[in-house]
Amino acid sequence: MRVVWLALLGLTLAGSAAAQDPELEESRRRIEQIRAEREGLQRQQARLQGQLQDVSSELRNIERQRDATNRLINEIERQMGGLGSQLDRATAELTLAQDNLAERRAVLQRRLVDIYKRGPLYTWRVLLAAESFGNLLARYKYLYLTSRQDRTVLDDVERLNDRIANQRQQLLSVRSQLDSRRDERAAEMRRYAALAADRANRVRQIQRTTQQNEQRLSSLERDEARLNELLAALERRAAAAVGTPRGAGTLTTEDIGRLDWPVEGAILYRFGRDTLPSGGVIRWNGIGIGAPLGTPVTSVEAGEVQLVQRLSTYGLTVVLAHGDGYYSLYMQLASASVQVGQRVAKGAVLGTVGGANTDYGPHLHFEIRGENQVALDPADWLRRRR
Repeated sequence: MRVVWLALLGLTLAGSAAAQDPELEESRRRIEQIRAEREGLQRQQARLQGQLQDVSSELRNIERQRDATNRLINEIERQMGGLGSQLDRATAELTLAQDNLAERRAVLQRRLVDIYKRGPLYTWRVLLAAESFGNLLARYKYLYLTSRQDRTVLDDVERLNDRIANQRQQLLSVRSQLDSRRDERAAEMRRYAALAADRANRVRQIQRTTQQNEQRLSSLERDEARLNELLAALERRAAAAVGTPRGAGTLTTEDIGRLDWPVEGAILYRFGRDTLPSGGVIRWNGIGIGAPLGTPVTSVEAGEVQLVQRLSTYGLTVVLAHGDGYYSLYMQLASASVQVGQRVAKGAVLGTVGGANTDYGPHLHFEIRGENQVALDPADWLRRRR
């Protein structure tokens, strides 16, 4: 039974080492598509630059590049989460293989001690002590099965040695990929910041009109910039507090797809570019979740309240800091039940749903921000609905 169990273990480990994570492969494919799309946009921007009549087109192009870079960052975040899970599995499999190798080595060591104690003439003594021909055959069969079992144990040790070597190589490969993704993510963060700065320069070249739709879009852009400034100021303040002890971040890429919803309801609009009910085109940095007026809004993870303030079109806003540059934002609130500086647990009530006077009716506008105030798609972080 032990030999069969070890054989099955070897097949399981081999299958685990050879299998490719389909979600990671699909994520890599999406990254290549987004990069190809962004390269095309960069070529188009090169043609538009220097032509004053195409400033608006150039701004739209930069916005699309920014959106593509944002999607790239989201894909890299997903890959980092998947590679982290692969690293945990590979570590567990390596530990299991090492434990089994230690067990089989102990068995082999006991057999070697027994063989040494019996001496080189043990086989002949067993055979010559036979009292009949039938007894001789039985003794020969016993010696044969014993030697075969010893060979099986030796083969198991050799196979497990090879398996551990392969598992260690796989572990190094996954760690290398994870480091590569971190570097890639840092490069995309820098690119995102550069595009944001370029966009800010181009926005100054566009004249504001008095049309109602454009006024609203301008107001939303100002609120977004103000929000980014507030978040950047909070991050600078946290970085300046060198002597203040800070705990580990409560929100990491491991939480992707695991967070509870801040409020139950239908999604009214999704992350990314969208058309407003009034006809304007906007890029949402979060999602809108419809819910009855006054519904309690809960925190998706433990954190510290950094902001409780009314932000024009975003309405009453609560911002939680989760450490490591991650924030969750709860907007369009009717009321807030927390204060700045307060530590809140996961699932704590932060306030109630408002937004009754907006085009979408009562709803919660929910965002997740990463390093450098990069907006991340909340739908990727929240639990999948059945």
